Amino acid sequence: LAQADWVIASIHYGQKQSRDEITKRIVGALQNPHVDIVAHPTGRLLGTRPPYEVDMEAVIATAAQYGKALELNSSPYRLDLCEQHLLQASAAGVPIAINTDAHSIDGLEVIHYGVLQARRAGLLKSQVLNTWPLEQFLRWCDRS
Repeated sequence: LAQADWVIASIHYGQKQSRDEITKRIVGALQNPHVDIVAHPTGRLLGTRPPYEVDMEAVIATAAQYGKALELNSSPYRLDLCEQHLLQASAAGVPIAINTDAHSIDGLEVIHYGVLQARRAGLLKSQVLNTWPLEQFLRWCDRS
């Protein structure tokens, strides 16, 4: 991980673990000095899978403490983070990255769903990594 320019961590297995275990895994990723962002932090799939049992207050507090970002996943099947968690993260000063979860070029088209979700939560341009000037983003990346 130390050799990567940008590291995104996410849970892709063990979604049915206990609240304490999933929270511990995500908090541990945020504490890792090589991780920059946690993707789809609640793991929800709308209409298919409910969010993980995770202490999002602890996740947001840890992201704020360690200067990490959280993803707002634009996929219309996810829209993860929800409006409530976006509000909590923005109040804590946690930067948000609006990502598409694209697995192909066509998948990039869903970015507008993430933008709408961010607007619904009242996020400002200054709170969204994707909108930062390059120099600001590079300074944030070099925060170690």
